[in-house]
Amino acid sequence: MRFIVGLPALLVSLLLLGACSQSDAPVLDQQLYVWQRQWTPAHEAALKGSRADFSTLRVLALQAFPPAGWSRARIDPPLLKRDGRPLIAVIRLDGQLQALDQEQVTAQILQVIDDWQTRGLTLSGIEIDHDAGNARLPAYADFLIHLRAALPSSLPLSITALPAWLDSPQLPALLATVDSSVLQVHAVSDPRRGLFDPEQARNWAERWGWISEKPFYLALPAYGIALLPDSGGAPVVESEVTLERGGERRELLADPQELSQLAKALRKDRPAHLAGLIWFRLPLANDRRAWSLTTLGAVARGDALSSKLDVSFKAQDGLYDITLGNAGNLDSPWPARLLVKASGCEGADALAGYALQQSADLLTFTRLRDGRLPAGGQRAIGWARCANIDQGGSHVDP
Repeated sequence: MRFIVGLPALLVSLLLLGACSQSDAPVLDQQLYVWQRQWTPAHEAALKGSRADFSTLRVLALQAFPPAGWSRARIDPPLLKRDGRPLIAVIRLDGQLQALDQEQVTAQILQVIDDWQTRGLTLSGIEIDHDAGNARLPAYADFLIHLRAALPSSLPLSITALPAWLDSPQLPALLATVDSSVLQVHAVSDPRRGLFDPEQARNWAERWGWISEKPFYLALPAYGIALLPDSGGAPVVESEVTLERGGERRELLADPQELSQLAKALRKDRPAHLAGLIWFRLPLANDRRAWSLTTLGAVARGDALSSKLDVSFKAQDGLYDITLGNAGNLDSPWPARLLVKASGCEGADALAGYALQQSADLLTFTRLRDGRLPAGGQRAIGWARCANIDQGGSHVDP
């Protein structure tokens, strides 16, 4: 009888302990890649706006590309020092490099560390970003062992990793050489298939957690690219820098709603050893192919996402400036049409991106090309000189 009475109490105790364990589990860390090769004054506002939501900055520091050789990112050390967040320097070694000269590469990395420390920056880690093919993973592991021996013992070493490595029996040995890894789950296959697949990303993360015995992070996209046709049929990728090339551009953009759902699912049911998410990349005010910082922060926090488009008018002596605004926290495509009730119009016109059709009591602005209005942003779409505009009679079609 005592056994029967004690069993429910024991089960309740176990459930309470389980609930406590779940509530005491560490939160899913959120970090940011800062990937601009040339820093500008826009970085100050972007870093300031990101402080509340992202714990750590992973900053592009050094690149090696064939045949261009070595290139340093022109960072702003005083700005990073004032920011004060943990700082990880990322070394990009292009996958097309024929081989990694251990001595030369290590010397370059040690010089970066010394230069950054001389400028008053305290590093919290080094990340190596090298897209090695599976056949080259043993040589890559040898390089990492060499680099680890040369680095200060207190400085953590991590690598950017590819899902293709999951099929290699060399992966456990490679992961044993570093303190953590960053699994990149965006832009890892044919770009014509898209930037990102959330279901596939979740599957890769689960598999990585089964193999890795050390903490790992997921690198997630908060940006877009354009695909341009090439004479050979293969697409050319245009990202931050506009390419001087003709042909129709096919825009691909990571969907904030998809990424938000994935991040929530990962928080609720975390793969083994997953330590956090790293978003690519810190958006600047003039970054036309990155989510706005407002949208990125909302996704990172798990906020409900929505766009709130409206039309506003600024009048002076019968001349109305017509502006489209987005008061929501989700970046929005330009709407297909905007209808404005107006009367007694002597003249009107649309600005770039829209065409105007005018009738006796209606101005219709029709989208000519695609574009995005960032969360919290505004865009002038036209003007009109009218006797009256019904400011409550305007309508925005998605």
